[in-house]
Amino acid sequence: MALRTNTRAHLETTEKTSVLRVLTYAGAIIAFLIGSGFATGQEIMQYFTSYGYWGVFGTGLLVLVLMTYVAVEFFVVGQKKKFDRPSRIFHYYCGKHLGTFFDFFSILFVFLSFTVMVAGAGAVFEEHYGLSKYIGGVGLALAVAISVWFGLKNLVDVIGKIGPLIVVVAVALGILGILRNPGGIAEGNALLPSLELTQASTSWFMAGLSYVGFCMLWLAAFLTALGKTARSRKEAAAGGMLGAVAFSVACIIVGLGLLANIVRVGGTEIPMLVLAKDMSPVLAAGISVMVIAGIYTTAVPLLWTVSSRFFADKTLRFKYLTIALAAIGTLIGLILPFSKMVNIVYVVNGYVGILLLVMMLVKTGTRLARRQQI
Repeated sequence: MALRTNTRAHLETTEKTSVLRVLTYAGAIIAFLIGSGFATGQEIMQYFTSYGYWGVFGTGLLVLVLMTYVAVEFFVVGQKKKFDRPSRIFHYYCGKHLGTFFDFFSILFVFLSFTVMVAGAGAVFEEHYGLSKYIGGVGLALAVAISVWFGLKNLVDVIGKIGPLIVVVAVALGILGILRNPGGIAEGNALLPSLELTQASTSWFMAGLSYVGFCMLWLAAFLTALGKTARSRKEAAAGGMLGAVAFSVACIIVGLGLLANIVRVGGTEIPMLVLAKDMSPVLAAGISVMVIAGIYTTAVPLLWTVSSRFFADKTLRFKYLTIALAAIGTLIGLILPFSKMVNIVYVVNGYVGILLLVMMLVKTGTRLARRQQI
């Protein structure tokens, strides 16, 4: 009897969930996903708003369901397995050979995503501030390289607190856009066929799958590493679920805000800033800072993920590689226009990510089937 009581007490202690840690994990997920694409509105335009109602609600709900599953899976598996390298998550789901492919492919994609962040920062400085895009791109790369220099713990502490604030501001801007012109949602939906906006895919459904696909390649190693720090499975699952749901809902609200003002924002590089400027120049100035912060919070873990794949966190080799990658990423990111970078890098890699999603679903199904047999 005493043994049973002690065991129960031990389990309760082990499964104890810290609300603060759950919020920090959720914030880290949100901050990671709110990069230049989301914060500028370009990503939401191409994946959600450009498809009208089907895009905003169809893609939005599809992303909500799949993103929640993906985030919880990565977190929980990371907490349980505690891999020596976060990239082992690909071998866990895909086996030795396909897992190795995803391991290296994801690193290439994550690095290219960092170049998109650089392009986004350059676009903000050029379109909003009227300055050279090189100032924004180089400035961002320097700030990110310095942040990664200090390692993962500092990284999580910083971005976990900035992320929720950015979501609140972005959602508020989306709501203001809707309230300012509520009839514009229906009008915008009717006008879409004549605007010839850049779209992520041929249909809203494939756009949703592609969106989840590229987000997965971002999140895999990062969330596996964070999951390793969770004290319990419940804590890991709660953090993953809260972060994914909050981000998905934010996408839907911002998508509606852009749709309500599609005549003004369609075809622009930084739709969110155009929307803010129409309301108030002072508001636009504040939003521009938020956009840069959003880009920064995603660029930091992206660069960390690439460097940590080759060398241990905080070692000299890790730090030197970080500086080199930041320099190369800056050169690449300032070549093409931001909107083209988003459409090429995210969409192409998103389709590859769909294969990983399928492998994850198969693995999860097999795991559940074994539990039922036991």
